[in-house]
Amino acid sequence: MDGKEIIHIKNAYVRRDGEYILSGVDLDVQEGGHIAVVGPNGAGKSTLLEVIARNIYPLALDEYENRIFGRSRFLQSDLRKLIGVVSDRNSMFLDSTYKARDIVCSGLYASLGFDFHHRIEDSDWALADDELKKVGMYEKRDRMMKTLSSGEKRRIMLARAEITRPRLLLLDEASNALDFPLRRDLRDTIRKYASEETIIMVTHELSEIIPEIDRIILMKDGRIVMDGPKQEVLTEANLSMLYGMKVYLSERDGIYSAYC
Repeated sequence: MDGKEIIHIKNAYVRRDGEYILSGVDLDVQEGGHIAVVGPNGAGKSTLLEVIARNIYPLALDEYENRIFGRSRFLQSDLRKLIGVVSDRNSMFLDSTYKARDIVCSGLYASLGFDFHHRIEDSDWALADDELKKVGMYEKRDRMMKTLSSGEKRRIMLARAEITRPRLLLLDEASNALDFPLRRDLRDTIRKYASEETIIMVTHELSEIIPEIDRIILMKDGRIVMDGPKQEVLTEANLSMLYGMKVYLSERDGIYSAYC
């Protein structure tokens, strides 16, 4: 990865139900950088990822700019091959009767399962098997999604996001509702992709932040309030400012945790 710009967003405003959920957000990301977006509920973190993935389009103000991979316009079908997403938008997959292997393979077509017009090649199944092996789920490839544990489902969704070999991986609270061991397992799995692609993760749980993350963005009330190197931004003083209460921070082996 050569460090060229892959995301440029300027002056993004998003309004819903008469209220702004993003207000004048600017964001530039170089390929190969890894970012964690941290902030309280309602800060606009998930909306920012939706803007990056072009699932939400901000207001077309005079100064608004949005380029991804150097282009202002993309066919969604082409963009889906370049961006892998793991978020609650994919929750319809989690309790379905589709087999895990089908869900992973359908990521090639950005579909839920397969229809009559899909022509699945042996090479497609081979790609699915490769990703299932990477996340440790190959032995359960024929299990229905609804029979898998929460941690197993998250790993399947990660494999689905990765099957197109994306340049950008977006993770929106990827370990939400997982217990400590499952969160650790998922974090270790995500680390495997850090040398291959750019990762942007949204979280309010600092233990999700993999050591490879080198940049932290703090968001509050739809705005970016701080953006910089992890060691400079991820401090007790900054987190206390962000959450409006005293926050204590600890770090061990590159993994952070916080408590009030």
